[in-house]
Amino acid sequence: MKLVFAGTPEVAVPALDALIASGRHEVAAVVTRPDAPAGRGRRLVASPVAERAEEAGIEVLKPNRPRDEEFLARLREIAPDCCPVVAYGALLPKVALDVPARGWVNLHFSLLPAWRGAAPVQHAIMAGDQITGASTFLIEEGLDSGPVFGTITEEVRATDTSGDLLTRLAFAGAGLLEATMDGIEDGSLKAVPQPADGISLAPKITVEDARIDWSAPALRVDRVVRGCTPAPGAWTVFRGERLKLIAAAPVTDRTDLAPGAVAAGKNNVYVGTGSHAVELLWVQPQGKKPMKAADWARGVRIAEGERVGA
Repeated sequence: MKLVFAGTPEVAVPALDALIASGRHEVAAVVTRPDAPAGRGRRLVASPVAERAEEAGIEVLKPNRPRDEEFLARLREIAPDCCPVVAYGALLPKVALDVPARGWVNLHFSLLPAWRGAAPVQHAIMAGDQITGASTFLIEEGLDSGPVFGTITEEVRATDTSGDLLTRLAFAGAGLLEATMDGIEDGSLKAVPQPADGISLAPKITVEDARIDWSAPALRVDRVVRGCTPAPGAWTVFRGERLKLIAAAPVTDRTDLAPGAVAAGKNNVYVGTGSHAVELLWVQPQGKKPMKAADWARGVRIAEGERVGA
């Protein structure tokens, strides 16, 4: 088939690579979000998908909106058979969905209908799911509601951050998307409607969602830290400034600390929660680089009775 691939961040690159390398389909063009400011100088930078497509000599389309007439005209000229999508980052209007003869097929990082939305991996970790996965489905106008072509499953490991899990799903999902394109082409694969039960939503995680509630149980604190790493980053407040929490671990044998109370030893930093304590492993103070929590605690000289989160 002639394909137009739509995607933007690094997590979409493995799928693009798989389709380029397959030899069975032609990736005629790539659709991605416009260049965005990045870094301290806020210089405009192309998306990871755009950079990879340019390296491969593939035409790159960067519409401000996928309903822009110039973009739609070029898409009609290319006349793709199918448009695979991975984390493109913009809603596709019906006028665009109608262009490819076999539709737009999304690789979504959950087992649909669970975790429809922008942040399925983060929500799966924060909810304590033990199994998640990826699905390919035919895009409709609803939110991740189209019929499903195929799925793969992936275990959520006890120490997984959303970054860890998303990386594994990106590579495993690349194979699923390639197999889905093959099955659509040869007619061996038919999309099946999603079940009506088991629907859960995964909206984008906000900065406020990532703020730690120290009155919650330690297990919940651990899940929020892992689910919000690397973005948007779990955080709390210490002495009036934001403290980012990069890694933490529940400690079942410490139940002597009140929620938010800090106890710093020579090599350990513990914080009380609504159940037992958590040990802070890596933190990032406001305006500084990430550091071991014990080094941070020595530098700020935590006094007895001090708290985080106030």
